[in-house]
Amino acid sequence: MTDPQLGLFMLVLFIFAIVLGFPIAFTLMALGLGFGYLGMGDAIFSLFVQRTYGVMSNDVLISIPLFVFMGYLVERANILDRLFRSIQMAFGSVPASLALATLVTCALFATATGIVGATVTLMGLLAFPAMLRAGYDTRLASGVVCAGGCLGILIPPSVMLILYAATAGVSVVKLYAAAFIPGLVLTALYMTYALAVGFFRPERAPPPPRELTAGITPGRVLLELARSFLPLAGLIMAVLGAILFGLATPSEAAAIGALGAILLAACYRALNVQKLKESVFLTARTTAMVCWLFVGSFIFSSVFGYLGGQQVIEDFVMSLDLSPVTFMILAQAIIFVLGWPLEWTEIIVIFVPIFLPLLDNFGIDPLFFGILVALNLQTSFLSPPIAMAPFYLKGVAPAGVTIEQIFAGVMPFLFIVVLCLVTLYVFPGMALWLPDAIYN
Repeated sequence: MTDPQLGLFMLVLFIFAIVLGFPIAFTLMALGLGFGYLGMGDAIFSLFVQRTYGVMSNDVLISIPLFVFMGYLVERANILDRLFRSIQMAFGSVPASLALATLVTCALFATATGIVGATVTLMGLLAFPAMLRAGYDTRLASGVVCAGGCLGILIPPSVMLILYAATAGVSVVKLYAAAFIPGLVLTALYMTYALAVGFFRPERAPPPPRELTAGITPGRVLLELARSFLPLAGLIMAVLGAILFGLATPSEAAAIGALGAILLAACYRALNVQKLKESVFLTARTTAMVCWLFVGSFIFSSVFGYLGGQQVIEDFVMSLDLSPVTFMILAQAIIFVLGWPLEWTEIIVIFVPIFLPLLDNFGIDPLFFGILVALNLQTSFLSPPIAMAPFYLKGVAPAGVTIEQIFAGVMPFLFIVVLCLVTLYVFPGMALWLPDAIYN
């Protein structure tokens, strides 16, 4: 068996192993070391040590545990309940006000946490029953919670964008700037759909009863927003502003965010030793998973490239004589399908590097490609048959809510993501204008 054939066999064996449920990171390391020893001999062990040290010393990855800690602490500070109530009051008797309040809360909270499971679960406990009690259609309420909870993958400060930046070698700061407008556009499209349903199909999203909105004065709304919305929004904007305007590196801004989350939790009297211990433990666990995944993917991709597997794939793609448009459609379709069995972390650090060397051949900016991937990965949490967001919601949903109803509810939002993806490709300025305006 030639080296390129050995490389392709390694890739096929990896896909087979993850389908069987083997741990991703350790499967990558085992296959990389095993096939590397066949192709490189003892040099693979030196490469393993170098790659491990490279991950440990990567400045870009330092911000991951800090942002994750910020998210877990905000999640445990009981801020979400106050936030949802105040935004709900602000929308008042607007059609589908509960759905709109849920989406705005999800967008803001997902920005603070970036943890899809936590956002969907918490909103499933808070907003989902409230919408059902108000007479909302179960499918619409399910779709709103699931789609809104996934926004943290795209909207900065997203951990996914940090991983892509480290993998593709692009600037995290520019990537954050590029993701800002597409994230707002996707949120606006979700809200437009919910508003349209409330306006044209009020039986699916009835307005709140008058007794719930009576007596709510503008002053009271402003007071509630000042207590809940403004502190969290101020923390997020301070972190993002420091990054986007060059006042701090992503790691420094993440440290500011972590400190701000501690102060915010203390101000809400929700800070105690137990919650700090839980946040630190979950942060360490998540960070260790990401770092081992990076080590495994670097070993795997290095051996795969050394054996010639990457060259075989590149030659095959170039032999298809694809245009840039058809290549982008093919790449995004593959990532969409990979989202069924895999989580976004595996897609970013394992399969995206296969596409990156091909971008120059088609004249595609890696920055722009990264935003398309981030937008596409929204679908990995929503598309059946294997979609984590619906399963998160099903785990906390009231009795009688079926997984079929939840899947039916996310389908319109899945189409909205695809529409936004197509719109972004047709109008790339949505992603590229802001980084060009700030940094060029």
